[in-house]
Amino acid sequence: MPVLEQQSDALQQFCHGDLDAFEALFRRHQTEVYGWIVRIVRDPASAEELTVETFWRIYRAHARFDPARSFRPWARRIATNAALDYLKTARPETDLPNDVPSMPLQDPAISEELRRKTRNRGGTGDFHGSRQAACLPSPPLSQKSIEGARN
Repeated sequence: MPVLEQQSDALQQFCHGDLDAFEALFRRHQTEVYGWIVRIVRDPASAEELTVETFWRIYRAHARFDPARSFRPWARRIATNAALDYLKTARPETDLPNDVPSMPLQDPAISEELRRKTRNRGGTGDFHGSRQAACLPSPPLSQKSIEGARN
């Protein structure tokens, strides 16, 4: 059987939802689809995910494919749409310059004032139960408090 006839049969079977025909098309075209997507999104990891998404969309749309037409342009259009959808929702990543200042060191005067004010409120500096407790990080739990909570 000539190659064109085999491809035509595979496309016909794919239109009717044949999973083996879809798998054959996937194996035959995945590298080309990946290459097309990576040119659009310029990120190999995202392109891998989008290649899978593209073939998922292709599989879901198998009934709309016309086997009298070429599979490549149809797959490329679906891949382009998937890549453009990704680019619309992806947040642009930018590199930080090397001269970004580090976090400022904690001001000892502010730390002392905070300790003094917390001691005045509850005597122990313990915020549990107050509004400020929601704003401050919880202290680390000790092994004893964890074991006590289990019982």
